[in-house]
Amino acid sequence: MPTWVIVLDYIMGTIMWTLIGRSAMNIFQREDSNFFFMKAFVMLTNPIIRPFRFITPSFIIQPFVPLYVAWFFYMFRFYLMPWLLGYSVMGMLSFPLESEFTDFILQLFTKKF
Repeated sequence: MPTWVIVLDYIMGTIMWTLIGRSAMNIFQREDSNFFFMKAFVMLTNPIIRPFRFITPSFIIQPFVPLYVAWFFYMFRFYLMPWLLGYSVMGMLSFPLESEFTDFILQLFTKKF
């Protein structure tokens, strides 16, 4: 796989998981909370969410807007990336970031001591 594909997928995957993390953290914290991690999530994801406000339906409640935007990144990674690369099937090739993370976790827990 070309290096630019892996780098692009890592960037898109990081953005997607950060948006999901913001939505999850928003269950326990308000967006204007003084908690450091919530401030960081809001600061990092607001510039990403802002361009999507024109296509975000008004009926979506505010805590779920980051999740809605993350869905677009997921769709891009799962459908558009493999199509642009010429793959006829989708699967592990669609998500190099998650594939490497899964391999790391598998190696971590299957080590024999």
